[in-house]
Amino acid sequence: MIMPHIEALVFASDKPLAVPEIEELLNKALAFIEDRVNTDQVTEALTAIAEKYQSEFYAFEVVESGGGWQFLTKKEFHPTISQLYGDKFLKKLSLAALETLSIIAYEQPVTKSEIEQIRGVNCDYAVQKLLEKELITIAGRKEEAVGKPLIYTTSRSFMDYFGINSSDDLPKIQEVLNREIMEATRVIPAEMQPTNATTEIESKSALSEEEHSQLAEADSNEAQQDEDKTEPDKNIDPDNSEPEQDTEN
Repeated sequence: MIMPHIEALVFASDKPLAVPEIEELLNKALAFIEDRVNTDQVTEALTAIAEKYQSEFYAFEVVESGGGWQFLTKKEFHPTISQLYGDKFLKKLSLAALETLSIIAYEQPVTKSEIEQIRGVNCDYAVQKLLEKELITIAGRKEEAVGKPLIYTTSRSFMDYFGINSSDDLPKIQEVLNREIMEATRVIPAEMQPTNATTEIESKSALSEEEHSQLAEADSNEAQQDEDKTEPDKNIDPDNSEPEQDTEN
């Protein structure tokens, strides 16, 4: 059984362990076994271990995050654990650092001058802070560029912090933009929009009985006024629109 050995490795490791690393460590430790452990066996064992710790009995779980497998406490226990670590549990980044980190994550590998061209400002301080927090790493130099500048990529700590296994797991920019556009331009189809008559009926149905009677009385008074305006003057002969004039001299 290799499951206990894998559990021990993942638990004791201070960083996420990838399947090839686990496979190599097991074959070194269990060299006396005739049949060497293969990738499929390690993957199957890890899946079984992950299912085991999904039980409510455990406060932690085995998950694939940060490019490998690791033990993590379950998210529902975060309020309790935060009491132990306090502010040490938080990694605060400035807006400039977040913008720089986003550019590196989506444009990697990228040089500092390319980052500054996108942001439009100097990013020396932001890059330095990201390096100190181990969210990015120097991946080499851009040999074909003048001066062979350093190129930056996100680190395994970045993937671990954001719960992803590679840059491919990042949300696609176009998908985010499309979602924002859809939310901003959501309209009611014309066939679903209420007509004036429907709106009037709905607004009247929401009135109280007293308001209904007042509204009916107002409508009646308005109708009476219109009728009075159109009624002919009784003092005027309908056959002669002009009043009779005195013809006596």
